[in-house]
Amino acid sequence: MNTYLLVNILGVLVFLGIAFLFSKDRKHINWRSIAIVLVINILLALFLTNFSWGRDIVKGAAEGFQWLINVSYTGIAFAFPDWVHVKQMNFFTAALLPILMVVPMFDILTYFGILPFFIKWIGRGMAFVTGQPMFESFYAVEMMFLGNTEAMAVSSVQLKHLSPLRVLTIAMMSMSCITAAMVGVYAQMVPGEYVLTAIPLNILNAIVITNILNPVRVSKEEDVIYQIGDESSEAIAEEVVTEKPAKPEKEPFFSFLGDSILGAGKLILIIVANVIAFVALAALISKLLGLINPWLSLEHILGIIMFPFAWLMGLDVNQAFQFAQYMGTKLVTNEFVVMGEITSKINNPHMFTEHFRAELTIFLTSFANISTVGMIIGCLKGIVDKEKNDLISKNIGYLFLSGILVSLMSAGIVGIFVW
Repeated sequence: MNTYLLVNILGVLVFLGIAFLFSKDRKHINWRSIAIVLVINILLALFLTNFSWGRDIVKGAAEGFQWLINVSYTGIAFAFPDWVHVKQMNFFTAALLPILMVVPMFDILTYFGILPFFIKWIGRGMAFVTGQPMFESFYAVEMMFLGNTEAMAVSSVQLKHLSPLRVLTIAMMSMSCITAAMVGVYAQMVPGEYVLTAIPLNILNAIVITNILNPVRVSKEEDVIYQIGDESSEAIAEEVVTEKPAKPEKEPFFSFLGDSILGAGKLILIIVANVIAFVALAALISKLLGLINPWLSLEHILGIIMFPFAWLMGLDVNQAFQFAQYMGTKLVTNEFVVMGEITSKINNPHMFTEHFRAELTIFLTSFANISTVGMIIGCLKGIVDKEKNDLISKNIGYLFLSGILVSLMSAGIVGIFVW
């Protein structure tokens, strides 16, 4: 048997072992659920890498969400045509401004009880298969194409009712997604078939990794889907009544819609402020390290740290060192920096083997980097209370670790089938 294949398989087991090593509560890890999701993950990787019609299904779903994002650009172009009608939109326009349409649209669906209905039944189906709570199961599907900030924003009603530990799980999962708006851009820079393969695999691996790192037991009473107007479970518990408390009346629709739009605008400002600060601080650290030695930077340091993990994906030493450098750059900056660097050569078989090409594309296809931590913190600050925000802030390392391990798992599993 191929020695590199054996190393690749060992690598996947090592990545799971690292998650177990850093688990917050090893005694309560739901191994049955994790085993089921892993089997689905492996079968899906086999299906998507060996059957073209499997990738067509994912592509069709991605195009549907892309259509939704494109509609939002119509509103943006009305106010800022020179921001939209360009060769490539900036991050603020492409990833954040669509929130102004996406959030109110999903809030409207929540207002009329449509979204909670889908969350309940899709979540129930996913929960039956995976053994996970309903909302976490649905959120995994929801963020597959909506992205982290959009998915959290449209799930604000649910997030406000979740326990702090469950919100931490959501934050950790959110490190491993992309937005629909980015799918087409990625596919033009790196092999599109692997971009589409990475999307569902990242979601399944996010379930696996977060439930090892942060296992949370959810009772049947807690595993519910809330609607606008529902009181918090804490408030209900405090009332001493013999019958179920009556729900408060919903506010008028247009008043609700106005609040939703204003909330979306506030959310964008919070997110962009945190992203700018996190990226700038990372750059400052690299500059200060450069004063000690011009070679030193966060990218290079992370590249050295990631070398053993790159080797565990079935790569020879030279390939692993190059792969690790790409990893370090992606984690400190973002995936676009690396994609721009490799676009002209990734399809050259003399420079990249198919195994290297597949694993690198899969690893790059996620928002797992320092700036995403800022986005998640900023988004949650606009949604949940101080207790939950404080818990997220104390677990930044877990967010980052979760994003890295999910990307490694997805790349490693695909690598088993592509040589």
